[in-house]
Parts: sequence; structure tokens; C-alpha cells
Amino acid sequence: MENITVSKWDAADYIETKEDVISYLAAAVEENDPKFILSAIGDIARSKGMTQLARELNLDRAGLYRALSENGNPSFIMIYSLLDTLGFRLKIERKSA
Repeated sequence: MENITVSKWDAADYIETKEDVISYLAAAVEENDPKFILSAIGDIARSKGMTQLARELNLDRAGLYRALSENGNPSFIMIYSLLDTLGFRLKIERKSA
């Protein structure tokens, strides 16, 4: 049997453009799973640089990492501010019946 080398895959390594962000977030929202949406937002934040984002949000880097971690529970204000800092806004639309 051959030895197989496996490396950790990180979505943040593949998010490069605004279109990537929009597609990734749209797919996460379609799953209708708040934890998955938060995970996607964390991936996007890491792809853009947590240190700079934390500075722009007036947070410490460790606090931002904690808030966006698997066990994090960021406030709506933090998520809203983070998306705004990244150049995005929320849009509400009616669910299909």
C-alpha cells in the first residue's frame, strides 16, 4: 500500500476576490445553518487578514479569532460591522413559499 500524504484544506486560502466572497456566503446562507454561515464569515475574515480587520473594528486580534471560532458567539453588531468593513451589506428578502 502506498503512503498517502494529506494536508489540511482551508477555504480561506481560496477566497481571493469579492466574487469569491459573495459566492461563498451565498452558498453558506443556502444551507440555512447559522454555524456554517459563521464559519464561512470566519474563513472570509482570515482570507482578508485578521490583524488588519481587528484593527479596523477596534478589537484585539485574539478577540476576533475567539468570536469567529467554532465555539464563538459574536454579536450581530460585530458581524454587521465585519461585513461592512469587508465591503458588504446584508440584504433581506422574503423566503420562497
